[in-house]
Amino acid sequence: MQNRRTFIKATAATGVAASLARNVSAAEDFPKGKAEHCIMIWLGGGACQIDTFDPKRVGDPKTRKPGSNYAAIDTAIKGTQVSEHLSHCAKVLDRFNIVRTCNHKGFPDHAAATNFVHTGRATSGTIVYPSIGSLITHSRGPINDQIPPYILIGYPNVSRGPGYLGPKSGYVYLTDTESGPSSFTRDSSVNSTRQARREKLLADLKKGYVGRNKQHQAIQDYDQAIEEALRLSGPDFKRVFALNEEPDDLRSSYGSEFGQRCLLARRLCQAGVRFVEVSHNMNFVNGSGWDTHRQGQLKQHLLIQDLDKSLATLVTDLEQHKMLDKTLIVVATEFGRPAGWDGGGGRNHHMAAFSMVLAGGGLKNGLTIGQTDELGMKILNEPVSIPDFHATIACAMGVDPSEELYAGERPIPIADRGKPIQRLFA
Repeated sequence: MQNRRTFIKATAATGVAASLARNVSAAEDFPKGKAEHCIMIWLGGGACQIDTFDPKRVGDPKTRKPGSNYAAIDTAIKGTQVSEHLSHCAKVLDRFNIVRTCNHKGFPDHAAATNFVHTGRATSGTIVYPSIGSLITHSRGPINDQIPPYILIGYPNVSRGPGYLGPKSGYVYLTDTESGPSSFTRDSSVNSTRQARREKLLADLKKGYVGRNKQHQAIQDYDQAIEEALRLSGPDFKRVFALNEEPDDLRSSYGSEFGQRCLLARRLCQAGVRFVEVSHNMNFVNGSGWDTHRQGQLKQHLLIQDLDKSLATLVTDLEQHKMLDKTLIVVATEFGRPAGWDGGGGRNHHMAAFSMVLAGGGLKNGLTIGQTDELGMKILNEPVSIPDFHATIACAMGVDPSEELYAGERPIPIADRGKPIQRLFA
């Protein structure tokens, strides 16, 4: 019996040592990027790859001929073409990397696919997984203690949230680029004296509660959130939203309301925000957003042109501010669209091959990753799973994608066995 116990202990120790060795090896092997900030542009609804970053032969919705809806144009990357409606991005595409072979399986509906692309994992009945924004900000930490590390310019959603990491890794969200988060503005009827009294009363209540419930983490998380909100209601953070400080010609170059969100994202990164997600087309320029079933396809070109102007300006503006190498731009969507047409002249959902984009971030830019078939329906080489894409973002941000975080006592790696796209790292 003693020999058996000794054998079990030795085996367990060997297993732990092997696990530690694998983790050390993985930490040593992952490519370490230099990006300090990430701006993720979200194309909610499912952007059509063959009408944007992976154009194919031109089709015709009236005759049901499969293919792109627009002609292709040459770009700053030799041999790589994009849609004619991405003419601004085409001129600076050597700062970009198009990943044409993103894919996933089993998530044909918007909500599940949006959650999967944000978290890298399917929804679970026992655990809520954190978004890539929360994972990056949790691992890297804040740049400036006076600025929130994670900001969402769009509508709140659990897919963007911190999951098991808890509220401290969550986001601050806003939908108005002019005034900032409205919840941070103190009511005009509450002067400094009244505010001080309120804070003292709240402090006494919290102290009593914590004294009676020492193991209750929720009140401590709430306390941290309140302290951060009070800190952020000051003039320093609010000034970030003063877009009128920017030159008129620059604001005009950014264009639409979406463009102003991109400009704000640059200012937020300058102030010390680690991760910004910017939703594109919250007001549905074409009537349906990127969900181009039926009539949404007719004015999809307006949507693409809107993205094109603002995205190209964001890249050149960051470059002029000497921030492009340390700011990773990610253009992501939940799935793509097939080459064929639905009954109303639009397109359905397609998960087997679609495009996402990376720019700046100190990567080896000017590369086109992967190739699809003649209609953009199947992957021919270099498939990139969503965990692979997450691992690439993590590495670009200097985060080991194999790093294990904990949901209670359960270890969970940042990227679900994903491997970074190695040739993006010089």
